[in-house]
This record gives sequence, C-alpha cells and structure tokens, in this order.
Amino acid sequence: MGNTDEIEQLKAALKKAEHIQTELDRRVFHLKTLYDVSKDIYSSVDSEAILRNFLLMTMGNFGVMEGFLMLMAVPSEQISHFVSVGLQEADVASLKNRIGDLLMQGNMRSWIGDGTAMKHDGFFPFSLGFSLAFAVEPGSYGILGLGSKLVIAPFTENDKELLDTLVNNLVIALKNARFVERIKRLNADLETKNVQLEKTLNDLKVALRKVEILEDVKANLSKFVPSTVTRLIEKSPNGAIPASKEQDVSVLFLDIEGYTQICERLEGAEVNKVIERYFSVFMDAICANNGDVTETAGDGLMVLFLNNDKLGNALEAVRTALKIREEAARIKNEFRGLPEPLTINMGINSGRALVGAAKFESYTGSRWTYTARGRVTNVAARIGALASNGRVLLSKVTADRVKEHFCLTALGRFNLKNVTEDVEIFEA
Repeated sequence: MGNTDEIEQLKAALKKAEHIQTELDRRVFHLKTLYDVSKDIYSSVDSEAILRNFLLMTMGNFGVMEGFLMLMAVPSEQISHFVSVGLQEADVASLKNRIGDLLMQGNMRSWIGDGTAMKHDGFFPFSLGFSLAFAVEPGSYGILGLGSKLVIAPFTENDKELLDTLVNNLVIALKNARFVERIKRLNADLETKNVQLEKTLNDLKVALRKVEILEDVKANLSKFVPSTVTRLIEKSPNGAIPASKEQDVSVLFLDIEGYTQICERLEGAEVNKVIERYFSVFMDAICANNGDVTETAGDGLMVLFLNNDKLGNALEAVRTALKIREEAARIKNEFRGLPEPLTINMGINSGRALVGAAKFESYTGSRWTYTARGRVTNVAARIGALASNGRVLLSKVTADRVKEHFCLTALGRFNLKNVTEDVEIFEA
C-alpha cells in the first residue's frame, strides 16, 4: 500500500471521526437543551409560567429574537394563554385576531393538522423561521412560532426533531399543571363543602341542643302536668284540649298513714328520701297498669284508670293497689331510721264521672290538671280515708266488677262523710 492510499484512508477516518464528533456534539446539545428547558418548565405548576419559561429557554438555545406560544380551547373558541417575546403590541393584536378568525370559522382542527395556514405569507407579523401546532388535550391545542435565527441559518431537520421533543415535554408539563389546577379546584371545593358541612353540623348541634332543652322542659313539665294532658296536647295540632266528657272510670286514693308523725320524728332530708323512695314504687305500679296520677299531696295520690272497658279499669286499679302494698312491704327494711314500716292505705271506687282536663290560672302562672269530678270521686276519697292499717278497700261497684279475679272480704255498710247513703265496703 502506497502513501497515497494511506493518506486517503486517514482522510476517510478523519472525516468519519468529524462526523461522529458532530453527531456527538448535536446529541450533547440536544440533551443539554432538553435538560435546561425541562428543568425550567417542570419547576412550576402554573401554566402561564411554564409557557413563558419554555419560550425563553427555547429562543435562547436556538438564537431567536422573536417568538410566541399560545394555547387555544376549540370548544369555547377562545385563546386561553398567550405569551410572546420580541413582538410589538400591534403584532400581538394582529396575530390574536387572525387566530381568532380561524377559531370562529370552526376549522381549527384541520388547520392544526397540516399547518397549511401557518405557511401562508403574511399570516405571521414577523419573519417566521419555525412553527409547530400541537395538541395538549382533546379540545385544547397550541402553536409555537419562532422567528429566524440570528446566524441567518434555517431550522434543520435536527432542530425540528429537538423542538418536537421539547414540545412533547411541554405538553407533559402543561398536563401536570392542569392536573394540579384541578386538584387545587377540588381542594377549594372541598374546603367550601367542609365549611358548609361545619356550618350544617353547627346548625344541627344548635337544633339538637334546642331539642335537648325542649326534652328537659317536657321532663320537668311532666312532674306538674298529668301524662294524659301531655298526650292530649301532643295530639292536638293547635294546642286545644278536648272538653270534659262523662265516661266510666275507676278512681284510687292512696294515703300514707301517720305521715305527720313521720315528719316530726325525722329530719327534712330523711323524710324526702323516704317519701321519694316509696313514691317511686307507687309510680312504677301505676304506670305498669295504665294509671294516671292527677292529684298529689304530701302524703297521698289520686289516680285515674281510664280503660274504656269497665272490667279493665277496675282490674287495673285493684292490681295497682295490691302491687303498691306488696312493694311497700318489700322495701320496708331499706330505712332503718323509721320507727316502723310505712303503712299505705288505699280506697277504690268505679263508675261514671265527668273526666277531662282543666287549666287553672293564678298570679303564679298556669297549671293543667286532669281529673274526674262527681260522686264517684267523692266516694273513692272517703273510702280511702276510711282505710287503715294498710288496707285496700273497694266500693261495691268495683268489687262486683273484680270479684271473679280477687279474693274479697265484705266489711259491711258504712256511713261516709258528706255521702248521703251508706256505702257497702269490701277489702282486697
């Protein structure tokens, strides 16, 4: 091999090395540009900042003095974002108007597809070196326009390949920004809903507190208003109470024997404790048999049994009396301070009476009562006063109703105070 051949081989190798070096330099430039641009656009989640950073970095890397970048929403026929560098205000306005006209014509998709319109002379208000239309999301498109290079050289295929890669990264950055914007909007909506929910919860707490107060009021009122009156008020839409009416009823009067002596022997607190315990037993028995306490005194009760069935109300009254007597005997050992167990005397009468609610007004306020008026009540009260030593006494009317259900003892006829005729009495 002669020197000439060696020289030719060396030239070919050098040319190949130069080509490799050029390609290597190109790739290094591409990578550096891609890194610089990506670093800038991915450092923000604001679409406007991403577009401006992208345009500045791209123009700087390609040595361009003029350029713009815009995003368009086709369905709304509006330009959503527009950034430019090196363009006069008049040029920007002209370019926006031309893009707006295309949007109004409704052929933006096809225009973006082949880029034909961008190649028309006079469409851009500056000497266009490169342009690229791209899609961000369905219905959202963008246009990148760059002016001529300062080195007065055209954009090569390598440049276009790099710019296409950069725009792909731009699209990803914009999608990320939009995703973050959606999250922010969702968070804002969530915060608004949380505020509304908190307000609703506060309103609910206020409403529940009102209900609690009303329930407390109702509970306190129930101590002073018979349960029958409470039910009538609840059923009446306008608060009106039905008028009194005559009906069959059984009336029970209960009295604690020797109450005055008990009060004298025990201190007030101890008396209250004893009476509350016994009255709790009374109330349990009364409620269990559908009775309704209508009158209370320090040592006694008046109870109505309003079952529409004559036998029913009489049975309920007698069962209540016997249960009270049984429970009073059971709890007698709870109070060691008592000189002897309390003696509970009871009297029961049955028959027709005028039954209903009545409201009494006084300077201290209003008070509802529900009671039975007439001879039946008067006789029941007198029978209760006649009872002693823990007896349960019944009138003949009541006894006749329940004699098949209880063992009764006839005590004879008695003259009762303020009752004209003698009354036959039975003991249960």
